[in-house]
Amino acid sequence: MSGPSHDPALYRPRDVVTIRRALVSVSDKTGLVELATALAAANVEIVSTGSTAATIAAAGIPVTEVAAVTGYPESLDGRVRTLHPAIHSGLLADLRLESHERELAEQGIAPFELVVSNLYPFVQTINAGVTGDAAVEQIDIGGPAMVRASAKNHANVAIVTSPDSYQQVTKALSIGGTTLRQRRRLAAEAFAHTAAYDAAVAAWFATSPFDEADNADSAGSADVNSDTVVAQGDVSDTAFSPEQQVTVTGSLQQVLRYGENSHQSAALYLRADGHGIAQAEQLHGKEMSFNNYVDADAALRAAYDFDEPAVAIIKHANPCGIAIGGGAGDPIATAHHRAHECDPVSAFGGVIAANRIITIAAAEAIKDIFTEVVVAPGFEPAALELLSTKKNLRLLQLPADYSREATEVKQISGGLLVQQLDTHFAPFENWTLATGEPVDDATRDDLVFAWRAVRAVKSNGILLAHNGASVGVGMGQVNRVDSCHLAVNRAGERAAGSVAASDAFFPFADGLQVLLDAGVRAVVQPGGSVRDAEVIAAAEAAGVTMYFTGERHFFH
Repeated sequence: MSGPSHDPALYRPRDVVTIRRALVSVSDKTGLVELATALAAANVEIVSTGSTAATIAAAGIPVTEVAAVTGYPESLDGRVRTLHPAIHSGLLADLRLESHERELAEQGIAPFELVVSNLYPFVQTINAGVTGDAAVEQIDIGGPAMVRASAKNHANVAIVTSPDSYQQVTKALSIGGTTLRQRRRLAAEAFAHTAAYDAAVAAWFATSPFDEADNADSAGSADVNSDTVVAQGDVSDTAFSPEQQVTVTGSLQQVLRYGENSHQSAALYLRADGHGIAQAEQLHGKEMSFNNYVDADAALRAAYDFDEPAVAIIKHANPCGIAIGGGAGDPIATAHHRAHECDPVSAFGGVIAANRIITIAAAEAIKDIFTEVVVAPGFEPAALELLSTKKNLRLLQLPADYSREATEVKQISGGLLVQQLDTHFAPFENWTLATGEPVDDATRDDLVFAWRAVRAVKSNGILLAHNGASVGVGMGQVNRVDSCHLAVNRAGERAAGSVAASDAFFPFADGLQVLLDAGVRAVVQPGGSVRDAEVIAAAEAAGVTMYFTGERHFFH
């Protein structure tokens, strides 16, 4: 169904619109009194609702209740307030058209030139753990209707959805009104605001547990497609159920200097429900770049694969080293030392992530190594002070509720790929001993470490490990043999006596043979090749133990 059609010749040009009447209804009261004071000083009539009107009145500022405009009291516990022709005609009347101006006059309705509205705090409500009907009550209806109506009618109405834009309003009051360019920009922000809000609501409905009544209604229909999904939430091993509609939204946080290369433009957008690297607080250093964010996220992905204190050093989204802390001394400092030893040449100019607070001992080690970014859940005061002496080192502190989304989205030309995050690691007890003798506890621990660490390596991925640290990494090669050679060459003498993990099976024995010739003492790999027998025979001939996990960890 299409909207009304008008002859373009009927539209009268309109650029600057003087603000005479404003509709103000906000959940976030930040800056409200100051804005209302400026509006009143400019002789703007303020129409408002509920607690917003009460806040304005309490400040001694004249305000007209919406009920006085509609002639209808707020009803149904506040569910119905502004949903009335006396309000929406004033929002939607296109005063470039004489017919609209005449119709408003005939109905005795005054237009609005400004609408200030932000919506019920739905995301904050569900993030606080509120569920069921209490969460449903935080779904705004009248607010999005006002915002969308005003944004559609941006030729005549300025719509403001964030306190950050209040300064624009006060400036417009001082220069005679809002410009068309300004109103169009505000309209774009408004539509993005409602889109993100609706996406959060849709995601909640798609992922929140059903109550008993819902379960009764949906019995036997667990795989029926629903309307929408948004990639969000805590990481879990629950099955991923693709939905009919994917919505990905974000609000502009920062325009970056450039993208992957200096000729590419780039920007950082924040998701309303995000708790990741994008929400990290920068404590020190130069502005983050596009590549800094990509590498920092990859480093966190690797470090947070471990429950033990762990450090990952990343360069171009691949690990230069990964290690866990152990033995005597500071565990994070130990983990960093072991991770750095894996490939100190590549670690130059890398990104460091830790899954524990950066201690002064760790900071002492990091300060003399050229590093782009250090990201962690926090920094000891002395560590922060020390690292802050490095002018160009970026220090990021993760949000307290840091988490990754349960699904990840990758853009391809013409569409999106959505998949469940790779968070599952087959436990050692479920591995199959393919050849050799069962390993001792120390070797088992190294194999488990290597199997977790290799997930962070771009495929084809090979990782050699010893004593809870990587000693050689081969990544991103187009065949597994080259990755094996690369891992062995980087490990050097440390390859002898190490364990090896392969992110996918060995299609032939040649790649494994490279590792065996280097002196690897045990191997873990998915298994499942049509030539497994050939690969097993090579391991048996070398007297090396090999386990199959039954799962792979490709990472592209």
